[in-house]
Amino acid sequence: MKLAIFSHCTIDEISRSDNVVEAAGGPACYCGITAKNMKFDVDLHTKVGADFTFVSGLESKGIFLSKNSISSNPTTRFLLKISDSERELYLKTVCDPIEFKNSDADGVIVSPVFNEVPEETLDQIKNSFDFTLLDPQGYLRRVGNDKKIYLEKTLFDLSKISAIKTDPDEAFYLTGLKDKEAMVALQKKGIKYVLYTNKQDITMLAKQRLYNLRIPNMQIGDTTGVGDIFCAAFACAYLKENDPLWAICFAVGAAQAALETRATALSKVPYGGDIERNAAYLYNLAKFSQV
Repeated sequence: MKLAIFSHCTIDEISRSDNVVEAAGGPACYCGITAKNMKFDVDLHTKVGADFTFVSGLESKGIFLSKNSISSNPTTRFLLKISDSERELYLKTVCDPIEFKNSDADGVIVSPVFNEVPEETLDQIKNSFDFTLLDPQGYLRRVGNDKKIYLEKTLFDLSKISAIKTDPDEAFYLTGLKDKEAMVALQKKGIKYVLYTNKQDITMLAKQRLYNLRIPNMQIGDTTGVGDIFCAAFACAYLKENDPLWAICFAVGAAQAALETRATALSKVPYGGDIERNAAYLYNLAKFSQV
């Protein structure tokens, strides 16, 4: 099977305890490698500049950038200041927008980091795939005078979205609501599966049922990319099995496996066997309630 991904590869400057590591990042990388580890082919729609020196490293993991992905402008670059499970995000450069291109993939993840997938492109994507998972973070982000990223209320068409992944802040800026009320409001906009991640507590709204799962307590290291790993695992599991409960168990299992590595950057992307083992365990722990 094949998963399409529309998102920028990024260069992440990860700062922790006065130590800065420069690494490849962005949903294009994290989602792509997760999908490969789950035995999916990847159709990557992205943009990078000549400063992106991680091409061979991605190729070694089965992720290939097309000639159309290469831009004369610098790669999108972020500075991430991390303290425990909290982080501050600063935007340094932004690469070109991503244009729509047809794909024979079974489903698609749209996960802009800073508005690189225009809304008209999102509309074309939604009309071309039976399954579209949206991480809306890049549509909500704005940048202040100090280049620090903040979120702002944003309204756009969420119809024909199969699944959306949001955290409490993102859900609030999309709906003006929080928790269950925000999830119901997103569902009413036409979204089939609403995935709500509140640190270690994960909730999915599917039809009239709320499913609740929890990532076990552990010492949290670098969380960069864990949300992307979560999205890719959900998408791949759902496309394979057409079972939302199994898919959310895979997503939470993947996030758990990534955090358990305590690794930095792309080194935390888990292998398929680790994801599946966690998912099978979590499947019996899922709790649910009616909306």
